[in-house]
Amino acid sequence: MSKKILVTGASGQLGALVIDSLLSRTKGSDIVALVRREEAAAALRAKGVEVRLGDYEDPAALAAAVKGVDRVLLISGSEVGKDRPAQHGNVIEAARAEGVELIAYTSILHADESPLWLAEDHKATEALLVQSGLPTALLRNGWYTENLTAGLAPALEAGALIGASGEGRYSPAARADYAEAAAVVLLSDAPAGIYELAGGESFSMAEFAAEVSAVTGREIGYADLPEPALKEVYTGAGLPEVVAHMLADSSANAASGALEGSGAQLEALIGRPATDWRDTLRAALA
Repeated sequence: MSKKILVTGASGQLGALVIDSLLSRTKGSDIVALVRREEAAAALRAKGVEVRLGDYEDPAALAAAVKGVDRVLLISGSEVGKDRPAQHGNVIEAARAEGVELIAYTSILHADESPLWLAEDHKATEALLVQSGLPTALLRNGWYTENLTAGLAPALEAGALIGASGEGRYSPAARADYAEAAAVVLLSDAPAGIYELAGGESFSMAEFAAEVSAVTGREIGYADLPEPALKEVYTGAGLPEVVAHMLADSSANAASGALEGSGAQLEALIGRPATDWRDTLRAALA
């Protein structure tokens, strides 16, 4: 018997990919997409997906959104610096009140022991999920390769990538890989559990810079900075204070291995090797 699956944040970068991955595996009539604005709904409806409106700060809308739903994918809120655990808690409470059979949550790699400042919201949300008593799938996503390629334009202009990760290694995967893994879990016969998800290969930022050089034919180095100096560069470039702090903190903690992991669980879920980070890099530079 098919399950009715609600995907929150369905018009976002990850959510849209989850919808597409679900559509490749099940009927559009089994999928409910939660979006905040009506203008985001048309493209989803065109794919045969039911769309419901609501946001994480509107409990009444969330209660309506989960009606008749069997499983929920709670994609973590994107507004870093807001009270994201409270936002997530509203979704969890709506799911609990509806009595859904599963709630999956996009957490962070090794959330229970991660030193990243970014992990604090995820730890708090995981605690709320435990308190809810609902069967839960924790999708502990590692770093996205796209997080690294997003900084390529200023690096190419300056002739160097910057960070605070030293010789620390990253094990990122492509956003589409994490989306596919989420879809597989949501459709699984026994989905509850903890999934530590990362790419199949690790590398340092110096190695990443060397690959950028190889692809572009330009000499791109890697400049390692103290965390406060890195944060200052980010704020000087116009990033909000909280975002600059998150990025600098994540980079600094990567130095001690906080963003390194194994690709085994991700690759087992998607049934193939994780997307080679070099391919994602080349696509970003194309």
